[in-house]
Amino acid sequence: MFNIFFLKQHSLPLTLTLAAVLLAIAGDNMTALLRYHVTHIKAGEIWRLISANLVHLGWSHTLMNLLGLALIWGLFWHCFSNGQWWLICLISSLSVSLGLILFNPELVWYVGLSGVLHGLFVAGAIGAIRRGDRREVILLIAIIGKLLWEQGFGALPGSVDMAGGPVVVDSHLYGAIGGVLAALLMKPKTYCQPDTL
Repeated sequence: MFNIFFLKQHSLPLTLTLAAVLLAIAGDNMTALLRYHVTHIKAGEIWRLISANLVHLGWSHTLMNLLGLALIWGLFWHCFSNGQWWLICLISSLSVSLGLILFNPELVWYVGLSGVLHGLFVAGAIGAIRRGDRREVILLIAIIGKLLWEQGFGALPGSVDMAGGPVVVDSHLYGAIGGVLAALLMKPKTYCQPDTL
């Protein structure tokens, strides 16, 4: 019984982790098939709007993003229901890809979960604040500061080396915007509310 509840409650990070690891194992050919590629998307390969967020530049990029996912989930998993988290993830994913198409037309390809992670983080912080957890205001201010830094100065020092390639900081902004929109559209869980889909 506990295992079923655990799997249901934490299906988002477990599924994202499993998918990212399996796709990393599958290698470069799978990454090429699933990554954001503006030409292919405009030709009708719309799955790339979502799948691009699950493939990465390599193992260091994958592990860095999965550690970020674990941190975000540890901080905020209780703020929304399982179904709400999946919707936040979907909205953040689409915000990243559509933002890149609309505002970064020169960008040919993109991979990584970091844009979605920014959406999840912002949504979680907003959900926690709306529940009355005022200390999360500090976390929200911190992520806004990070986004402003990236827009003004580019990727944080060391992040390019950790990712193993260029960091598309605009994806972080677009994912965060998606997270804000999703969080404001959804009612966060109360402290004693059981999880529902």
